[in-house]
Amino acid sequence: MTTETYTKASFWKCALQVNPAGYIKYRGTDHGMSEEDYNQNLLQVALDNGINVIGLADHGNVESVEAIRDLMNRHDIIVFPGFEVASSEKVHFVCLYPEETTSKLLERYLGNLELLNREDRVRPSRLSAEQLIRKVEEDQRGFVYAAHCTDDNGVLFRQMNHVWRLPLLRAAQIPGTLDELNRNGGSAYYQILLNKTPDYAREVPVGIINAKDVAMPEDLANPKASCLIKMTSPCFDAFKQAFKDPESRVRLNSDIAEQYYSRIEQMNVTGGYLDAVQIDFSDHLNTVIGGRGTGKSTMLECIRYALAKKPIGRNAQRQHDEIIRENLGKAGARVELVIRSSKMNGRRFTVSRRYGESPMVKDERGAPSSFSPADLLPGLEIYGQNEIYEIAQDSVSQRQLLTRFLESGQQESELLIQQALQRLSDNRRKLIDAMSGVASIEDDVTRLPKLEEQLGQFRSLGIEDKLKIVPLLETEKRLLHRVLEEEASNLDQAFQAVRDSLPDTVFLSDVAIAHLPHADMLRAIRGVLERLRQDTEEFLRQWGGYYAGIESEIASISGKLNAGIQLEEQMLEKTFRDLPACEGKSGKQIGLEFQRLMKEIEQIRPKQALIETRKALVAELQKTRRAILDELSAARSARSALFSRSLKKLNKRLNGKLRLNVEVGADRSPVIEFLVKCRLENVGEARLAWIRDVDAFSPVRLAELIRNGAEALRNEQWGMTPTAADALTRLTPEQILQLEEIELPDVIRIELNTAHESQENFRPLEKLSTGQQCTAILHLLLLQNLDPLIMDQPEDNLDNAFIADRIVQELRSAKIERQFIFATHNANIPVFGDAEWIGVFDASDGQAHMPSESQGAIDVPHVRDMAAIILEGGKAAFNQRKEKYGF
Repeated sequence: MTTETYTKASFWKCALQVNPAGYIKYRGTDHGMSEEDYNQNLLQVALDNGINVIGLADHGNVESVEAIRDLMNRHDIIVFPGFEVASSEKVHFVCLYPEETTSKLLERYLGNLELLNREDRVRPSRLSAEQLIRKVEEDQRGFVYAAHCTDDNGVLFRQMNHVWRLPLLRAAQIPGTLDELNRNGGSAYYQILLNKTPDYAREVPVGIINAKDVAMPEDLANPKASCLIKMTSPCFDAFKQAFKDPESRVRLNSDIAEQYYSRIEQMNVTGGYLDAVQIDFSDHLNTVIGGRGTGKSTMLECIRYALAKKPIGRNAQRQHDEIIRENLGKAGARVELVIRSSKMNGRRFTVSRRYGESPMVKDERGAPSSFSPADLLPGLEIYGQNEIYEIAQDSVSQRQLLTRFLESGQQESELLIQQALQRLSDNRRKLIDAMSGVASIEDDVTRLPKLEEQLGQFRSLGIEDKLKIVPLLETEKRLLHRVLEEEASNLDQAFQAVRDSLPDTVFLSDVAIAHLPHADMLRAIRGVLERLRQDTEEFLRQWGGYYAGIESEIASISGKLNAGIQLEEQMLEKTFRDLPACEGKSGKQIGLEFQRLMKEIEQIRPKQALIETRKALVAELQKTRRAILDELSAARSARSALFSRSLKKLNKRLNGKLRLNVEVGADRSPVIEFLVKCRLENVGEARLAWIRDVDAFSPVRLAELIRNGAEALRNEQWGMTPTAADALTRLTPEQILQLEEIELPDVIRIELNTAHESQENFRPLEKLSTGQQCTAILHLLLLQNLDPLIMDQPEDNLDNAFIADRIVQELRSAKIERQFIFATHNANIPVFGDAEWIGVFDASDGQAHMPSESQGAIDVPHVRDMAAIILEGGKAAFNQRKEKYGF
């Protein structure tokens, strides 16, 4: 036998009714093999089928034990020697004994059972079933199971319920699966085996096993010849202990289905307080225990640090930083984790991180990966001490916690909402610009009547006819400016955009496409694109020459036009001098004033048409905004409906524990915070309290009322004061638009059933004690997730009864399809939860230690003894569990 040290409990394949070579003669047949050949074939079939433990159970005969045991042990297969006997009632039982039990001792045990002559291939005992079981279990320290309990000589077939209910009878063999038994007319047996028949009810259910008689080596390959027993290391003590918790530790081969979820498989620390700590985690429930300051929290925070998972809340972040700085930072320590990622289809990665550096991810070949830890474990949850309490106090954190239970369409709705909000934001900027443009033009246009009135004064002087060319010259200047500054240059910019958009075929290089199946076609496309680029460049060169000519021609004509305008203006100056003086002003002064006035009028007149265009743009943007708001409303309704459906499904899973409800848009604080920041005159947060109390409220409706004026606000009967109504109407147009875009979060109402076994009594989270609040959140955390849940002292603030009655039961079922890693002081979690891995920390000379012998399940004596000393309540509390679990 090898001396390999096992540090976590796992299922071992056990064939518990294997017969030696000579057994078959009692069936009246012959396999034609010598004992040596039979044993060798038996070994080979055992190795081929992954059999770890064999129970030798010849019918009242132990002659062949040594030969089979020696052979199997050399190949690391454990042998529990024993035999099959019948009670005085002719009920068959298989009796097994520790692996080191000698043949001589087995003979003595047989003698003590007062066996009679062989009947029907089995030697019956003078002892009753109850006497036989007590003799084997208590006097001989063996293990008894009811053989083929539903067949002719089985304890159930013979309706011996008093024997079935004996606590010392811990296992029963059935021929196949429970469902097969139920389908094949064994529904009464099915109910008994499920512990649902009152006359057969037991405190601890019987462990149900398959142990088909192995009469020929090939029989060992039949899945119904073996079962699965969870042990840290396969040995008789661990085997017996497994049947004290059969729900967790005993399985049929047919019960085990492949579960696909992420695991942290290994942890290695180099340097620092946890230097040389090496852990092989279980895929299921892992608990780390130890005295105060031995390294439990440090281990979990090191995992958090390696995976770059930030804590919730400032206090948790500060505590995390202190632990990492103290225990990793001073020594520049390094943490390495081996991860199996469900997100990456079960691939393994190594994540390592040295203090002060970023995490490094490597794939199975050891090559650097571009994935981050968050990519590998997107649903990972890590909670330090008191973080659960922080979640219980924060509605935003509660909503985030529930996001993983949402239906698939929820993310789509959320995306549509975010897109609509972004479009509203873009629309707001355009609308404000357009409205500002209208306002600025309106300011100019409103000056036009005044300017025209001034023009009338000049007309009264009789100078309009003499200066009628002035407005015409101003018009020519405006038109020439547009030609030079806009028309031609706009076209040039458009062609420049064409130059910038020419095809770039680098993405179709030979290096990029050589390995592709249709590389030839992609090369042909590259050739066409290159030809397009060349032809376009040639066209642009030709056009550039053409444009230069046009530009020169325009410049030439513009120069002549400017010269003509200047000539006319020179002539105007002469005309100005000839004008009669008036009111102390010279003719020249009057002429220049008229020229300036006409220039202003000519600049403003085109804006009369422009203002209508701008107003049309504002109207179009407002129409678009209404459409977006309608889309947003529909998307929010869809999101709320999906969320409600998700909560209904979740409530079914939480039946009897929690009740969840959603109040759509019930969190009005974002609106209040926004209005407070707007600094409304004489209106503080207290005068906005009505927003929280209104039944039907939305920011869009409030914005609509503000636009309609103070009277509309007061008539809505929302309970606002006249001062608040007046102040709201003084919000700027941009602030009103921003108000429309405010998102009101839904409020999740969490209620906990505080009754243990009596009639349900649901109470809202805010009215619960601290411990009850943490319990409610813990129920949510334990629900299905493909990625691990890591927690530091989940029992904090919880009473032991609640842990044992609620939390542990959930853990026992959830750990089948999710990994848990907990640091704990509470014995209920590793013991009642039947943790597959318990790591015991101790510390000396400023260093934490967790050697391999301090790791394993509760069936490892050293781990069990340390747990009894360390965990809350000490040995006294531990011994209270002995009756139920034998620990």
